[in-house]
Parts: sequence; C-alpha cells; structure tokens
Amino acid sequence: MNSVKLIPSLLVFAEVANQQSFTGAAKHLGMSKSAISQQISRLESDIGQQLLSRNTRGMSLTAAGKRLLGRCELLKDQVNLALDEINDSREEPSGSFALTIPHSCEKSIVIPALRQLCIEFPKIEPELLVTDTPTDLIQNKLDVSIYGGELKDSNYRALPIGTCVEVFCATPAYVQKYGQPEYKEDLTNHRVIGNSWQTSPLPVFKNNMLAEKELIELRYFAKTNTLPSALEMVSQDMGISLLPEFVVQTAIQDGQLVRVLNHYRGSQWPFYMVHRFHGDKPVHISRFYQLIKLYFSKANSNISQHSKGST
Repeated sequence: MNSVKLIPSLLVFAEVANQQSFTGAAKHLGMSKSAISQQISRLESDIGQQLLSRNTRGMSLTAAGKRLLGRCELLKDQVNLALDEINDSREEPSGSFALTIPHSCEKSIVIPALRQLCIEFPKIEPELLVTDTPTDLIQNKLDVSIYGGELKDSNYRALPIGTCVEVFCATPAYVQKYGQPEYKEDLTNHRVIGNSWQTSPLPVFKNNMLAEKELIELRYFAKTNTLPSALEMVSQDMGISLLPEFVVQTAIQDGQLVRVLNHYRGSQWPFYMVHRFHGDKPVHISRFYQLIKLYFSKANSNISQHSKGST
C-alpha cells in the first residue's frame, strides 16, 4: 500500500468526521460533495475497513474510524505546521518553555500535549508549574498559562480552548452510609467538600438549562485550595464535592465514584491558553495551542460517548 497516496484522503476523512457531514466538509474544503464521497470510498477500499456508518439520521464513526481520526488530526496539524515553518525564518525553538496549569488539566490534557510537543521540538525544555492559583506570567517568567474561569482584564493574549462543567460526586460507600440526595436542598444535610473557587450560596444549574441559575446555602464540611486534595477527600468517603466532569469521568466509569444529584450541575467554566507574546507567536507556542485544544476536546468527547453508551 502506497501510504503517500492516502494522505489527501486521510485529510478529507478528518474533515468529514469533524463536520459529521459530507456537505459541510465539501463546503469547508472547497470541493464537491461527490469528490468528498469518492475520497472516503477510496480510502475505505484501500485500507479494507469501514470508517463511517451512514444512516437516515446522519453518520457516525465506526471503531476503526475513531482510532484513525486521532491520527488524522495530528497529521492535519503537522501539515499546517510544516507550511507555517516554510514561511518562518526563525531557528528551531529551543530552551525553556515555562508554563503554569491547573491540576484539572494536568493528566489527560497538558502532559499528553507536552509529550507530543517535545517529540516535534526536541530542543525545548518544559518547566511546569501546577497550581490552582492564578499566576502572573511576567512576574514569574512564564510563557503560557492554562486558565479555567472567566478572564480578568489583562494585557496578555487569551486563546479559547473549550468549556467544562462540574458534577456532584461521592463514593458508593458514602452514599450507602449517608443516602443519596434527591433535591438540592438535601445537600444541607450532607458533608459537602468545597474547593477554593466555590462559595456559599453555591450556584447550580439544572441539566441542559445552564442559564437558569439556582442557589444553595451551604455550610461546608471541609474546604481545600487544590483539586487533587478535594478529589482525594471524596475518594476517602469523606463527603460530596462538585468537581470538573472530565477529571472524574474515569473514576465514575470504573465505579470508584458515583454521580449524585444527577439532575443538577455546577457552573460551566471556559478554559483559555493565555500567553505573553505580542504579534506572531513562536511556532512551538502555536503548536502547543493546537495540541491543548485537541486533547481538551478528546477529554470532553469521551464524556459524551460514555453518556450515550449509558442511555
């Protein structure tokens, strides 16, 4: 199999998968719908596997398609990056790449992104500061910050990454001992563990109705200034906490934690990559932003796939 000849079809497949539409992909790529369809059919024929499942309600990725999409997204970014580098006369990035990130993004988002970045730019030297406290870039000699929450006025440049929501969690042992809260008012009779960014009254939202805020008056059983300590206290059967969904999804799927008060969610938080560069960003900063968006999207898409599989 001549893999070089497959590259255009792989890029077209990535666009179709992300658009979930032949028409949308054709419009974005400036091609005809029939040309798009031919590329996908040729690709499926060449690799001998079906990638897209088509039906009257639209399309979905097969298991093979899901595996291939992750590779194709990296390929697309690599092509874009190669073109950027052709027009960029600067030397290969090297030296310190200093960044600060919240604990929520450490494991499944930033570390995988950093790993790929170091493969592509082997001369850079990551210096990682993990903290849930906002940190000034200039004062602390940092290049980039991953920031969760509404941005304050700043001279720095902010690039949107995505959003996440918080969900109420506890261990099965805690629920067995103290019961399952059915209404938001029931939380006043439970041991609620708060994070430093959470207040009382605590704003909550009904599922799929995030605009309708409701408030709960709480007396926190315990509070902490870091996400890992809140997660650990919950894991040790100490109480209920409102935690980012993509952080706890694996523990929920494995049965280590359970959702409580299922019909309510916490705030929806935006995430940004904040950087201190004016004008054109260094190429490794642009690439890091691409990777962060990719892995953030994957973390949240895993939630959606698990939710569909559970219904």
